[in-house]
Amino acid sequence: MDFLSAVILLFIIMDPLGNIPVFQALLARYPRRRRLRLIAREMLIAYAVLLLFLFAGEAILGHLGLKQPALGIAGGVVLFLIALRMVFPEPDDKARHDSTEEPFIVPLAVPMIAGPSAVAALLLLVSREPEQLWVWWGAMSLAWGLSAGILIASGFLMELLGPRTLRALVRLTGMLLIMMAIQMLMDGVTAYLATLPSLLGEA
Repeated sequence: MDFLSAVILLFIIMDPLGNIPVFQALLARYPRRRRLRLIAREMLIAYAVLLLFLFAGEAILGHLGLKQPALGIAGGVVLFLIALRMVFPEPDDKARHDSTEEPFIVPLAVPMIAGPSAVAALLLLVSREPEQLWVWWGAMSLAWGLSAGILIASGFLMELLGPRTLRALVRLTGMLLIMMAIQMLMDGVTAYLATLPSLLGEA
């Protein structure tokens, strides 16, 4: 995977367009200036979480004894499930928020932006080509920056596009993510099958 593909993958996973209604619903009761500060804070927390898994990913995988094929298959499955929910959302799936407390880390930073699928994608990128760590950092930073820009402008975009257009865009990106998830899954299965001869030889 190259830089641009990684940016597109991570940007779709972060799903800023799909998260606009969530951010607006949770922060609607705050004045505009405070709302912007809260969004900026949550995005910075999400960036820190993603950065942690990006640079500690190889050590985490080694400690857990996880191989790249297993990560590829698991990442593909997780992304596929996330994409299905983007294409076929549950009724009011992202509109149920009972807490009256100010959002802090959960649910805006984690898991809306730095969720399991984003973490899995970063771990997969690092495990496949650890020598390109700084490329993946650049891709993650660019995808995060684009997402942050969209979410900071979420109030304006909500008024400009309207909820129906936003839903259509989310479903469109969900379809693209389904294709990328299937490709990731197939790559993981192929990599696993390639290791079978050596595993059988050891047995």
